[in-house]
Amino acid sequence: MTDTKAATPVLPDAQTVTEVQHYTDRLFRFRVTRPPSLRFRSGEFVMIGLMGDPDPKTGKQRPLLRAYSIASPSWDDTLQFYSIKVQDGPLTSKLQHLEEGDQIILRPKPVGTLVHDALTPAKRIWFLSTGTGIAPFASLLREPETYERFDEVILTHTCRDPEELVFGQELVADTKADMLVGEDATQKLKYYPTTTQGTSPKMGRITTLMENGTVFKDLGITDFSAENDRIMICGSMGLNTDLKTFLQGQGFKEGANSDPADFVIEKAFVG
Repeated sequence: MTDTKAATPVLPDAQTVTEVQHYTDRLFRFRVTRPPSLRFRSGEFVMIGLMGDPDPKTGKQRPLLRAYSIASPSWDDTLQFYSIKVQDGPLTSKLQHLEEGDQIILRPKPVGTLVHDALTPAKRIWFLSTGTGIAPFASLLREPETYERFDEVILTHTCRDPEELVFGQELVADTKADMLVGEDATQKLKYYPTTTQGTSPKMGRITTLMENGTVFKDLGITDFSAENDRIMICGSMGLNTDLKTFLQGQGFKEGANSDPADFVIEKAFVG
């Protein structure tokens, strides 16, 4: 009997899938091997994908590539990704069927704005996310530099329904149990999940909860300011736009790799 896996042609810049976990009919995560030469800063993203269907006229295949935040820290031996499933999406309609042993294309040129180098020092850092926008923060939460630079670390994650929060719940539990950063995370990390449709202990958009002060009251924060707080944002376009407006109204300045400041937004990745 022919081994179809062994007969699969090697893809350019190929990496092998080592683990797949499905959370809902819309969300899943997977791990792949890490190229020995790959170096990246926690919070960055790379282009990954699969070969597309053959062109009906030429028979040639082109790679389907999209930007995906690396959801594992810079020191990890493997690379983790967290993805939505779009049934008619050119890439995710195929990516969601990955199994262990399959191959993906990975272009080893990491970039991104959600890195510590883009922020100036402060007391507290916020990781504000919606949906799969939590992925880069899965990298940064397990990065020792996060706890070296800040006295408080706050992760917010907003999804439609409670079952979509499971990835974040597991992330926080695993981070606090991590041999490298677990002790610091247990002391410094606060997790603030919310939902917008399905019933959960805390409901509402994070933008609304920040604007009306609910999140600060819930977390016991009385000194939120551009002096004390640094913020990273990754999620829906609405989240990015609304939070940028809110923060600039509070006196925060947007930063970049070349000009560190108070907050940064990942514009290349909308989850």
